[in-house]
Amino acid sequence: MSTYSPSYSSSSLRDLCVSPLCSDVHSSDNSYDPCAVAGCSLSTLVKGTCPRPCPSFAYTYGAGGVVIGTLTRDTLTTHGVALALHGRGVLSLPSQLGFLQKGFSHCFLGFKFANNPNISSPLVIGDLAISSNDHLQFTSLLKNPMYPNYYYIGLEAITVGNATAIQVPSSLREFDSHGNGGMIIDSGTTYTHLPGPFYTQLLSMLQSIITYPRAQEQEARTGFDLCYRIPCPNNVVTDHDHLLPSISFHFSNNVSLVLPQGNHFYAMGAPSNSTVVKCLLLQNMDDSDSGPAGVFGSFQQQNVKVVYDLEKERIGFQPMDCASAAASQGIIHKT
Repeated sequence: MSTYSPSYSSSSLRDLCVSPLCSDVHSSDNSYDPCAVAGCSLSTLVKGTCPRPCPSFAYTYGAGGVVIGTLTRDTLTTHGVALALHGRGVLSLPSQLGFLQKGFSHCFLGFKFANNPNISSPLVIGDLAISSNDHLQFTSLLKNPMYPNYYYIGLEAITVGNATAIQVPSSLREFDSHGNGGMIIDSGTTYTHLPGPFYTQLLSMLQSIITYPRAQEQEARTGFDLCYRIPCPNNVVTDHDHLLPSISFHFSNNVSLVLPQGNHFYAMGAPSNSTVVKCLLLQNMDDSDSGPAGVFGSFQQQNVKVVYDLEKERIGFQPMDCASAAASQGIIHKT
């Protein structure tokens, strides 16, 4: 699969300060006029004619990750999109294509397809994405005027196996007066992040249920908090998820999503000595009182059709085999 780089594109042009997108891309990272900082004169700023390149920008993901880039214009022809910026801002892909008032859907492939250049995750934008989805479970989008570019949903509880649901703190479905709190659903954050005390409670429940030996050396190596040695007779790779408890997320409007196989515990390598090490792919949210209280990350969205119905301000979930969905939509790339 080819990798796009603006430096190798003959049609790529650095966008200028005259572009309204320049101020849009800096709206979240700079309280000053970025083009004034870049040296545009007052007269050209007033007239909107400054010819200087738009300064570099910084964007922050839900869990605190930062990406730095430059605003560039280009003409591209794509054959399938694996992951695209689809936030609520004016620079998101749906917004630039004119579909932000409609919606979109995606179905992320399982991680085992990460290095397969012949298949892409289905991404549908516009009317087709939000039609004929009455069978999905929909949870309402929460509005946060302080952080309007994120998609917020309300988390009510999490269930481990057949145990009683663990009620989550209200901060995962409510905002304070400064706009802090809530849970964002984010494709740019890999793993789901949960606030400290609740996350610790979830770990304790998992430890009380799972009886397999811990793989603490793997925990130290990977940074994941719970890793276990799971029986794997004759080192034959099969489905081991039935040996571990399921994890279900319960969102507002009585929406429950049982994480598909491989979305909570994932093998860290090939089996050895008739065991395979699997680690919990959930993480502790950074201890901060600002920003979202939690993030529902992309790894937990694998093999789930996620529908952003922006007309009705809701998000729907339906577990499915996304590879089969990709095949049915003709986005298997033959070599």
